[in-house]
Formats: sequence, structure tokens, C-alpha cells
Amino acid sequence: MEEIYSLSLEELQAYVQSIGQKPYKAKQIYTWLYKKRACSFDEMTDIKKEVIEDLKGRFYIENMRLVDIHIAKDKTTKFLFELKDGNLIESVLMVFDYGYSACISTQVGCNMGCKFCASGLLKKVRDLSLGEIIGQVMYLQKYLDKEDKRLANLVVMGTGEPFDNYDTLMKALKIINDPNGLEIGARHISISTCGIAPMIRRFASENVQYNLAISLHASNDTLRDSLMPINKAYPLKELFSALDEYSKTNNRRITLEYLLLDGINNLEKNADELKELVKGRNAYINLIPYNTVEEKDFRSCSERKALEFYDMLKKRDIAVTLRQKKGDDINAACGQLRAMAIKERNATS
Repeated sequence: MEEIYSLSLEELQAYVQSIGQKPYKAKQIYTWLYKKRACSFDEMTDIKKEVIEDLKGRFYIENMRLVDIHIAKDKTTKFLFELKDGNLIESVLMVFDYGYSACISTQVGCNMGCKFCASGLLKKVRDLSLGEIIGQVMYLQKYLDKEDKRLANLVVMGTGEPFDNYDTLMKALKIINDPNGLEIGARHISISTCGIAPMIRRFASENVQYNLAISLHASNDTLRDSLMPINKAYPLKELFSALDEYSKTNNRRITLEYLLLDGINNLEKNADELKELVKGRNAYINLIPYNTVEEKDFRSCSERKALEFYDMLKKRDIAVTLRQKKGDDINAACGQLRAMAIKERNATS
């Protein structure tokens, strides 16, 4: 059986025609899936019984099971899902002044090997399917439906490297953005990559309005080499060359994500180097307080030090924001909940 979330509207139209139905039936089914958020085909009361039975024989809607949920004091909510094959993934729901934002995963595990990241504690098992990517967003939206709330933003910044599952992700976002689908605006969707330069160039050629965020986290190649192995393949000069091509093609502002690692990347020299990196570019730096990972040696800097580094960048005329720390009391860093669950599984097996 196939995940029905994996079908675009055009593919669903082809399916209904293949069983002798009019193409408009596909839009009715799509409305039930994405607007009315149906959890079963039996809820689709204006669809013919024979079509419902055919749907039930070929497709399924719910493609993951909630295993655990953690809710932080700031209302950040972390979901641990079990997929059909038993693998575990995480998604996060965050609350901001502008509304609710979902952070989703694109892979089971991650092979990028960033030294500070909990996602890399467990290596990549496989890419997520189209339906599994969309399924996360649908589950979080259904969760919000209970309070008559709606997702305002989507961030592809969970476990995995999004551009390592590029084709599947782009098709998923097209469905999520579709007015007939979840209808989350393109400018409210952000993709975060660790810096795979060729894929950034490919993304530039798509001419889509999704936001691009780069996991920078270092101000020079030596430091970034030590933190992020991807930098050895695509050092800063090559990375920023690809980003310049993206900016020129799309005229879009780039977000440079910068985790604050105490005593490592929040020094005066780092501020000076960041000034040179962003000079003349349509980009800004988003400072992110680090959620400490027990298995890693890195520590988050204090609120005072975070503000001090923020001021260093402002004094250098760098466009900068300081993200509010989210979910620290529930181990909200990507991959932590999954790693703990797998550790417990192994201990009891």
C-alpha cells in the first residue's frame, strides 16, 4: 500500500481517472485530506462508496505513530514518531509572537557529522519518503486543530540534511505550499542546509520563494573544519560563491545560522571575521543559543554573553538577530529525544 500524502493533485487526478471517475473527484479527496484533515477514508462522506473502498485498498493516511511527546515550559512541543518500518523520527512545534512554527526532519539519522549536533549521534539509516515528510506537518497541524490554531511557518531544520534528500523534499514542499494542499506560503517556509554548495546552486535555479538558511556556526575555515566536516568538501569561499549565485538569481535574503558555543565561536576575532564574510551580501546572522547535548563537550553561553556577542556584531554594522531559546528543559536539540529512545530500546532488548 502507498501513502496517499505522497500524491500530488495531478497524480491523484490520474488515479481517479484510472478507476473511471471524473478528475474533479481528486480535488474533493484533496480537500478532505488537507483542508478537513481527514484521518480515515470513511470520513469522506461525499465520495462514492466504491471509490472509498478502492482508496482503502491502495492507500493509507496515517503513516506514523506517536511514541512520546514532551512539552516545555515555553510551550515548545517535541514529538517522537515511529514509522511503519519501526524507525523513529522527531518533529518540533514552537510558539512565537507571530504564531506556531513546525520544525521537521528529512532523514532517519544524519551523516553530516557536525560535532555539536545530537542528530549525528546516530548515523543516517535512510531518507524519509515524501509521505513521511508531509505526514509530520499534517500531524502537527491536526494537533493544533484541537485548539483551532494553524501553522504559520515551516522550518526544515530537523534531523538530516535536507539537500541530501532534495527531490523528495522539493516535491513535498510543493504539496505543502499548494493552495489545494496545506497552503503554507512559500515565504513562510525555510530550508536549512549545512552548506552543500552544488545543491545550493541547483536550488538557486528553481526560482522558488522558500527561504534559505545556512548552518554557518563558524567564522573561518579552520574552526568550521573542526566543527562541520562538510566544510572540508565545500570551504567558505566555495560556499559563499554558491550563496552569491543564489542571491543574484533569486534576490532573496539569506539567513546565516550561528550557534553560540561558549568560548569557541563568540570571541572578538569571530565578530571581525563575520564582518568580512557578510560584507556586501544580502544576508543576516541569526544567533542561536545552543541547547546543550550531554554526549557533546560544547556548552551554551550565558544570556549575558549572548547579548555581548550580539552587540559586537551590531557595532560592526552586521544585520543580526538573537533567537529566543526554546525548549531547553525538554532536551529540544534535534535528535536528542530519538537518541534517548533508541538507547532505552537497546537497553531492554
